Amino acid sequence: MSATTHRRGLLAAAGLLAVPSVAMAQASAPRPRITVISQWSAGSDGAAISRLGEVFTAEGGVWEHNPVPGFTTEMMNKLRADILAGNPPAASQLKGPEIAAWSRIAPTVDLTQLVAAAGYEQVVAPDLARLHKPQGRWAALPLQVYRTNTLFASRRAMERVGATALPKTWAEFNDLAARMKAAGITPVANGGIRWDDGQKFECALAGINPATYRKAIMELDDGALRGAEVLGAFRQLRMISEWMDPAASGQHYSTFLPRFVRGEMGMLMMGGWAQGVIRHAGFSDQDYLVGQVPVDNGRPCFVLNADAFIFWRRREPEFQAGQTLMANLVMSPRVQEMYSQITGSIPVRTDMDLSGAGWSTGQREAAASLAAAVQAGQSVLSLAHNMAQTNQMSAAMIDVLTEFVHNRSLRPEQGQQRLAEAVEAAR
Repeated sequence: MSATTHRRGLLAAAGLLAVPSVAMAQASAPRPRITVISQWSAGSDGAAISRLGEVFTAEGGVWEHNPVPGFTTEMMNKLRADILAGNPPAASQLKGPEIAAWSRIAPTVDLTQLVAAAGYEQVVAPDLARLHKPQGRWAALPLQVYRTNTLFASRRAMERVGATALPKTWAEFNDLAARMKAAGITPVANGGIRWDDGQKFECALAGINPATYRKAIMELDDGALRGAEVLGAFRQLRMISEWMDPAASGQHYSTFLPRFVRGEMGMLMMGGWAQGVIRHAGFSDQDYLVGQVPVDNGRPCFVLNADAFIFWRRREPEFQAGQTLMANLVMSPRVQEMYSQITGSIPVRTDMDLSGAGWSTGQREAAASLAAAVQAGQSVLSLAHNMAQTNQMSAAMIDVLTEFVHNRSLRPEQGQQRLAEAVEAAR
């Protein structure tokens, strides 16, 4: 299909987004235009969204991306200012429960008919779909998925201790870490910033019991938060913290990648985006083993983090046409393939074939794990990356977790009590 023909089909669907009186008044179809705000400005994320802009332009649209580098809060401050000024972007990066919260701040586009026409909901994990349709109407579209409980093991470090396979349980992980330490290897290559500390905890708890993770972290059940398995997660987190470089506090995990590849550090618990970062740093997929962080019940568990675009209501016909074009591109297999192959993520769509060239072993394994975890009811949402809770609740919980990681005088029992108290205070 030619770009021109494809564009005509997309523009014909623009009426699904348009205000009827405005659409009827147009004598000719407007040229699609989109304005986008995101924090993606560099590295594989910057490369991927730039490529998306090129695809949008090739389809006849006008692409305007205004990145706000730095933390998500900085991007949100820019978004809030634009909304208050009455000039929201046509689309912006947003994720998790913040989609519902922000959709109460300003009117969003109802994408429900477009999603139904594309059959998109049928190929999206149920918990993920729910987040993107506040009040039962699709207002945002997930673009890519990462498993935060992914384990990378340095091939050279594994060879040094005679290990050939990733640990399947926490007991096996702890045994391997002890062997690495005895061999002079720093067992854990994670960094020591807030979201990384939160992610280590979610890996520990989800690996002990995904059902408890759902109750404690996603449902904030007080009994689960104060229960034995959350205490076990704090005990595991304490061991992990003691296996990290003492200088990790305040350091991004990418700082340690050269040492990880050389075999001076052993294991990294990180989202699939680390594959893109490792490649961007000039290293190879052959430098590490990759798979699921230990899960004691032996079944796939997927702690899910997803990036998405929310669509803000605009009355201008060119923006409405641009939103239709953008929505269809985001949902399309070809764009999800392109985006994920750049970033190291996996497609949101669970119906895609990842057997071809351009996909890594890690991406194939993660995609199969997502499908199996959804079927087993062991797909859960990330706390560290604002998927499980709102920013306010996530911040309160991660404050406790990062203090626990870096203050080794705190006992696991104290960490658990402080976490339960922080949740109660933030409700």
